[in-house]
Amino acid sequence: QVQVVESGGGLVQAGGSLRLSCTTSGLTPDLYMVGWFRQRPGQERERVSCISCRGGYRYYRSDFEGRFTISRDNAKNTVNLQMNNLLPEDSGVYYCAAAKREDDEYCSSAPISYNYWGQGTQVTVSS
Repeated sequence: QVQVVESGGGLVQAGGSLRLSCTTSGLTPDLYMVGWFRQRPGQERERVSCISCRGGYRYYRSDFEGRFTISRDNAKNTVNLQMNNLLPEDSGVYYCAAAKREDDEYCSSAPISYNYWGQGTQVTVSS
């Protein structure tokens, strides 16, 4: 049984940092791409970042590039999202998701591409 669990959310002031972690179990990390997504109240889930199965490719949505860094440690079954210089508009529930994709030169930034999801972790950035 595949499980995806996020942690690391919380309340932070604008300009601060948070590190989100995504831990998976029940799958072979080297074969799975992982994505981070955000959902705000009343809005659809939107792309944030993704990383290919062994970290060879990374994607960031333009408004997060330069502030967020995605990384993975497959030996620890963990994918991290380091978020720096946070803005109030970064607030929302952040979800981690995984899908089997053995191509280390690609990850999908589309939520529909992922079939294993965590429960989400709340990030609140105060102004």
